[in-house]
Amino acid sequence: MPKSPEELLAAALVLTNPAERAALLDRECTGNPALRAEVESLLAANEQANTFLNNSTVGPNVSLERPGDKIGHYKLRETIGEGGCGVVYVAEQEEPIRRRVALKVIKLGMDTKQVIARFEAERQALAMMDHPNIAKVLDAGTMENGRPYFVMELVRGIKITDYCDQNHLDTTQRLGLFIQVCNAVQHAHQKGIIHRDPKPSNILVTLHDGVPVPKVTIKTCPSPRKNCSPRRWLGTSARANAKP
Repeated sequence: MPKSPEELLAAALVLTNPAERAALLDRECTGNPALRAEVESLLAANEQANTFLNNSTVGPNVSLERPGDKIGHYKLRETIGEGGCGVVYVAEQEEPIRRRVALKVIKLGMDTKQVIARFEAERQALAMMDHPNIAKVLDAGTMENGRPYFVMELVRGIKITDYCDQNHLDTTQRLGLFIQVCNAVQHAHQKGIIHRDPKPSNILVTLHDGVPVPKVTIKTCPSPRKNCSPRRWLGTSARANAKP
């Protein structure tokens, strides 16, 4: 299966030797120059971010998020997930109501026009979902420095396969959870959203009044009729909605 730009970015960042990185892209992007160009763009942005963060002349107006910082009405509590371009926090909404949420924001230094466009497409796609087995988008906004963010319900759960194994579920019980997952993915398809990566780590099981409820983390792309290239399928880590 072809790898996504985010997956290739993660693999390339592990390699510190430029020749090894080039060999990786040669192998994985054969016949797809657009994919290679996108990964190289992400690598360049990551390098710029690292240079920026290591620069001792960072000005006082630059905000590097830490626990206790605020984004809009939300106070950051802890980092629960991090991908190639985004960071997810447990945050506490302070007004007009108080509650714990998951807040995802583009990494500082990765806020290129291309990444911002993909991020905004992701949050819009997720906002279209209205299903009990899909984590809901609660809010969205833009920071003062122009970096967009969105807020989702915070799901405290474990990977569906781990839940099944730890609770010794039989085949019928496992299929019951699987049917709920299928219904959630079907709901996304009916909204014109293609789930890119429905694997166990993207499906978390939480308990509602003692009843196990799987929550699907949608990795999204508007369907082809919405003019989205398969190479631009978007991803929100499962950690964005629970643990991570």
